[in-house]
Amino acid sequence: MSDAIVVFNAGSTSLKFAAYAVIGPTGLTLMRRGEVEGMDTNPRFVGKDAAGQSLDAHKWGEGRQIDQRAALHFVIAWLEKSVAGMNLVGAGHRVLLGGTRFEGPTLINDAVLTYLDSLTIMEPSHQSSNLRGARALGEAFPGLPQVACFDSSFHRTMPEVAQIYALPKDVLDAGARHWGYHGISYDYISRQVPSYAPGARRVIAAHLGGGASMCAMLDGRSIETTMGFGALTGLPMATRSGDVPQDLLFYLLRRGLFDAEALEKMLYERSGMLGLSGISEDMRDLQASDDPRAAAAIAFFVYAMTKVVGAYASVLGGLDALVFTAGIGENSPPVRAKLCRALGWLGVTLDDAANELNGPRISSADSRVSVWVIPTDEELMIGQHTLALVRP
Repeated sequence: MSDAIVVFNAGSTSLKFAAYAVIGPTGLTLMRRGEVEGMDTNPRFVGKDAAGQSLDAHKWGEGRQIDQRAALHFVIAWLEKSVAGMNLVGAGHRVLLGGTRFEGPTLINDAVLTYLDSLTIMEPSHQSSNLRGARALGEAFPGLPQVACFDSSFHRTMPEVAQIYALPKDVLDAGARHWGYHGISYDYISRQVPSYAPGARRVIAAHLGGGASMCAMLDGRSIETTMGFGALTGLPMATRSGDVPQDLLFYLLRRGLFDAEALEKMLYERSGMLGLSGISEDMRDLQASDDPRAAAAIAFFVYAMTKVVGAYASVLGGLDALVFTAGIGENSPPVRAKLCRALGWLGVTLDDAANELNGPRISSADSRVSVWVIPTDEELMIGQHTLALVRP
């Protein structure tokens, strides 16, 4: 019988999972991964092996709905059937926000869930979905240890001056804070950088996917990041606006063009690359398009990153390495090339051939700043944190 850890990333209509075999006291080896998606309209499941090859698929039927509990039951039953002798010893969950109480992963109990529920009002688009998965699993398997890993935790090393806003004390006390996100990914990348770029102390990492952000790291610790209070701010993203002027939002409300709910929906779902291009939120579609609006959207995305790198190099006191990760970061040579060429003043020199091959090193040998493509693995990071807590 093999001990195993399962990792869940619960969304509003989807459930992603990865299952790992426990090897020795601290090692994990990926066994299975997959997803249940379309849970609100057309639920369907796909299960894959460690190499990403499809092993199984299931559909509940058009027009059907399933909840998190049903999806979790199905996934665990499939894992038990797919992996002979699996003994589940713990489950890890991605949770967006840990607040001031949790600066690192924590074992889940009712009191923890109650506190984390209280933070949902800060970021309702993600927090509530993450917690529904943990609650559903706890109800279905009450004896199974569960661990919450927070996207905000990695950024708690930012200096206090980087975590506050110029707001009155009563507003700050109500929770107004620069929380920062994508921390699980940056945690993983920070542990990988020394094996790629030994001696690189001042690093900027760019997690570029449907959600996008950048993080300045000094000696592997976050000192600044683009996402702020919620997951809307910072860089423009697939459908999220990124930074926009606050006074513009007040103007839109005064004009009666939006109420608060419609404004939030527009900023989260109709902006970013989709809103600016009017074509698609998918960078692959934009790169393949001849429409000048697609080129304009990509240019804006790169321009936003260029400004961030300049600011973060200043905060770091220089720059030793730049890292690209996540879907766009790992798979878009054109985006990487455009940003690197804009950073020539910093001493970045691109190796075009290496960039087309997705690295890992995409800067020339004489580049003063080394540039890397390092695949992220958030599920493995959650699995490692989970194992450390269920087997201290």
